[in-house]
Amino acid sequence: MNIIPTSLAGCLVVEPRVFADERGYFFESFNAAAFGQATGQHVAFVQDNESFSRYGTIRGLHAQAGDAAQAKLVRVLSGKVLDVVVDARAGSATFGQYAAVELSADNKRQLFVPRGCLHGFSVLSETATFFYKCDNYYEKSAEIGVSYKDLDLGIDWGIPLGQEVVSDKDQQLPAFSQVFG
Repeated sequence: MNIIPTSLAGCLVVEPRVFADERGYFFESFNAAAFGQATGQHVAFVQDNESFSRYGTIRGLHAQAGDAAQAKLVRVLSGKVLDVVVDARAGSATFGQYAAVELSADNKRQLFVPRGCLHGFSVLSETATFFYKCDNYYEKSAEIGVSYKDLDLGIDWGIPLGQEVVSDKDQQLPAFSQVFG
């Protein structure tokens, strides 16, 4: 696997080694030993999640706080998304900054999202199936979130104004400064 650092410490693009021929392709999407050796991070994933969304959908920005914080390894099974990670780790040199990476079924890239970071994505293709592993169980009482349209963050989600599809819950999320100010 090839590991590519993003602008946020510990947030990593993971490119698997793909074996393709006339039959199709094969790749190992995760190997704990290889991941640990390549990144120096030993993560025990305990929960897998999958979502299906249509073009223009923006999900995020979400995280879990405190002891329920989650690291994630995310990828796209079909379609294409713009995956966004915002550093919300107190004391981090990149606190309040974000990294955006295009993930698709074609490029087979994955993104490792460290604990303490907010996460979201927008769907750039007609539809997308999104899959991710978490190193901690979901706990509703620990949910936190920040508005995808926070002007201070200034994230370009790649979706034209007026074509965004956002849940009522995500429409109500506060600004980054209100949560982490």
